[in-house]
Amino acid sequence: MAGTSTSPHDQALETHAPAWLDRAVLGIFIHWGAYSVPAWAEPHGELGTEPDETQWFTHNAYAEWYFNTIRIQGSPAQAHHRATYGTLPYDAFLDMWRAEHFDPDDWAGLFSRAGADLVIPTTKHHDGIALWDAPGTFGRNTVERGPRRDLVGDIARAVRRRGLHFGVYYSGGLDWHYRPFPPVLCQEDLDRFARTVDPEYARYIYVHCMDLFERYHPEVFWNDIDWPDCAKSFEENSLGMLLRNYYSLCPQGAVNDRFGGFHCDYETSEYQAMQESEGAERWENCRGIGLSFGYNRQETGEQYLSGAGLAAHLADVVARGGRLLLNVGPRADGTIPEPQRDSLEGLGQWMSVAKAELVGATQELRDRACSIEGARLISHEDHAVLLGLEAVDAALDDLPEAFDWRRARALDSLDAVGLSVGEGRLRSAPGRLGPAVIVAPRRR
Repeated sequence: MAGTSTSPHDQALETHAPAWLDRAVLGIFIHWGAYSVPAWAEPHGELGTEPDETQWFTHNAYAEWYFNTIRIQGSPAQAHHRATYGTLPYDAFLDMWRAEHFDPDDWAGLFSRAGADLVIPTTKHHDGIALWDAPGTFGRNTVERGPRRDLVGDIARAVRRRGLHFGVYYSGGLDWHYRPFPPVLCQEDLDRFARTVDPEYARYIYVHCMDLFERYHPEVFWNDIDWPDCAKSFEENSLGMLLRNYYSLCPQGAVNDRFGGFHCDYETSEYQAMQESEGAERWENCRGIGLSFGYNRQETGEQYLSGAGLAAHLADVVARGGRLLLNVGPRADGTIPEPQRDSLEGLGQWMSVAKAELVGATQELRDRACSIEGARLISHEDHAVLLGLEAVDAALDDLPEAFDWRRARALDSLDAVGLSVGEGRLRSAPGRLGPAVIVAPRRR
């Protein structure tokens, strides 16, 4: 992850590649909002696996899209809402969201044990509800309603006390309250609504983001769903001026790529969508432990990745040059559901042994990362690492010759990882906690 992504405004804004971010192989995303009260979506599948856009939005697996999905005529979410809540307006969920058991220090401890270096909560999702007393929201925020707390500040302080980096998610492109467009049914709708020429909305979100930067100094600015076209310039209240101010206020910060091509420091994929971004020099995959980002009470253990499953996904992403931004969806009361906690604790057990081998990988074996069936390869200055996602049976001659695989060893404490080297072959099996981690020294 030592390279950089390019953008049209590199000369004006430069591309920022903070060293800490290149070494942060795992981040935690948090989607928490009024949508955590109904906490309902169909477990339709991972983003990127449904080719029919209308089907995806009608049966949206993302619980945080509840405000959109219940407005789609004939959708199961709409039927569920009417049967459960009648004509209750969406904003009533803000007042029902109490966060009475929210313990930010407990969250931060869990994320730290999981092996994360970075935490990014949503500060305003597409429903437009701010998780701090954002200017111009006229009480539609969590300080004046619902939890009656500055949730952004609470999380920022807690994670920084643990030595973790803090970033913010902000939905720049969509705000279903401030700009109440019809429901999104396809990508064309998404693009049109996000990019509408709307100078007043552009000013509104500029002021919001400046307030976030000045108060919390986030080390990542993670925008979503583009930005109004009318503000893609370097004029007053523009995106260009916003990003200039961000880098000035947060000199160790970086921004993602969801500004409609205006500028980025790294690119992003999401579940199995936007995979073309994974060819960039610096990239990140984001996904939930299950199929949704926001908490979805419809999901069961069938949809959640186990700790070992998360470890395998993380190993794959990092070996191919990326970082994983793994989402947690808390309940409305502020507790993290036990299946999600169990998965994070399990991942943490594997990371306590394996993380050192994921951090600081060189480019040497990047092109060969997926060359061994069932495994991923990573290189360091003095050794290589084979991450056995599945059972591996590889000829020694097929492994990178710069390293002495006959002297390979498995890292201890990964719960019954098997390794044998003989008769010209290397054989390994993953342990209960996750992929086998096999280390081979460089030949001298």
